[in-house]
Amino acid sequence: MNGLPNRLRRVFAATALAAAALPAALTLGLTLPSTAQAQEKEVTIAYQQIVDPWLVAIASGEFEKATGYKIHWRQFESGAKVATALASGDIKIGVLGSSPMAAAVSQGLDLQLFWILDDINQAEAMVVRNASNIKSPADLKGKKIGVPFVSTTHYHTMFALQQWGIKPTEVKVLNMQPNQIVAAWERGDIDAAYVWDPALAQIKKSGHVLITSGELSKQGKPTFDGIAVDRKWGEANADFMAKFVKVIADADAAYRQNPAAWTATSPQVKAIVKMIGGKPEDIPGALSLYAFPSAQQQASAEWLGGGKDSRAAKALKDTSEFLKGQQKIDAVKADYTPYVTSHYVDAALKLK
Repeated sequence: MNGLPNRLRRVFAATALAAAALPAALTLGLTLPSTAQAQEKEVTIAYQQIVDPWLVAIASGEFEKATGYKIHWRQFESGAKVATALASGDIKIGVLGSSPMAAAVSQGLDLQLFWILDDINQAEAMVVRNASNIKSPADLKGKKIGVPFVSTTHYHTMFALQQWGIKPTEVKVLNMQPNQIVAAWERGDIDAAYVWDPALAQIKKSGHVLITSGELSKQGKPTFDGIAVDRKWGEANADFMAKFVKVIADADAAYRQNPAAWTATSPQVKAIVKMIGGKPEDIPGALSLYAFPSAQQQASAEWLGGGKDSRAAKALKDTSEFLKGQQKIDAVKADYTPYVTSHYVDAALKLK
């Protein structure tokens, strides 16, 4: 979708930045604000250029109204940079993709994932060229697939091949950035690609979708964007956290209840453009590609609840194992359950 900011936080390669910056930040001796400081009711929160209903609530000042806190909103271009800011203490809450979140906690940052901002769903997909005569996954053998290495699409490409019984050596997976994929596609140099918009929209014009991230997520390998909080700060400001979550949940619910109302000329879309830029006419289509889980879904084992059965905790471990295999982190924790919580969602569900 031309004009929309790239989904920079989705690229796993950005975790290399976090890998370099986090250990340094964590060894600087930085301390968290005391409980007394927390009572000042002021906080800095990081958001990214991600098309999402919660931006409407940010633009309207709804979070400040609901919580009574003074909130400083800071926009970041990648999850890796958000992780570094969390490590330094500059921010207390921030939006992170599943990869930067996994990298951050694997390297010792004490965060808790408390809300799934979006399930990437249909926003990423593997598309095959019509001219390549690929009718089924088995036809991929011997073909060339373009994908940005160490990205969520790379992660899902390898999982898809595994599910289809295709060995990585039976295809040629090429490391390409989205713009390179489009160029190679137009030249006929590749037969398939796994990517996101706007490149995805371009290659769909002469190809068809073989599988989406939404389908692969249902098979146990979800990719998502989440919101994490510094654990100590969250615990010291539990009332704020519950009210904060309720505002996000209400914003998402407003979209789910009537997505047709979010048109290019609607106040909601204008608010989103105000926050992150882009073309108003591109926003409705971008929103439709994602899934925004309800508070009830988030509280269940489907996402944040359920302890060891938490889908998010399992996803963080699996993602960490992938990152270790790509030499982006040094070690994988035995359990990622401590870094996922449904506590604030549970509390928000009790609020009127």
